[in-house]
Amino acid sequence: MSSIALLRGFLSLGGGTVHRMSELSHVDETGAVRMVDVGAKEPLRRRAVARAEVRMAPETARQLRELPKGDALTTAQVAGIMAAKRTAELIPLCHPLPLSHIAVELEVGEGDVTIVASAETTAQTGVEMEALTAASVAALTIYDMAKAVDKELEITGVRLVEKTKNPA
Repeated sequence: MSSIALLRGFLSLGGGTVHRMSELSHVDETGAVRMVDVGAKEPLRRRAVARAEVRMAPETARQLRELPKGDALTTAQVAGIMAAKRTAELIPLCHPLPLSHIAVELEVGEGDVTIVASAETTAQTGVEMEALTAASVAALTIYDMAKAVDKELEITGVRLVEKTKNPA
């Protein structure tokens, strides 16, 4: 954010998009960050799905269950689930949510692992950050466990792919 934009009460979000700070839910009229008050919102059934990929050598992909550190796929699945449950501790303005379901699925390809993480809740705010955290931490876990055998690992494509909300 440029100093001039800040002085004028604007915030640039990249890509040429500029918003008045008063239009942003996590920024108050003075420019200070704040946690959004969702108390007046009705609880809804919410679901989010996120993806991530870890690229690697084909030989590494074949060894993921038998690495020196152990089974990277099972460990990554558990790490993603654990991370989703701790999202509000990691992301400063994220609301703690009662998660009703978390799933982390890993698909091994020829030279990559695709991670699909989903999170569900009935709450006043969405679970996008929980799904993204689960996918990201699962990818980081694979990276950590495989880095000793593959120096060319790459985490890529972390993104939200689905977000839904329905009456509770």
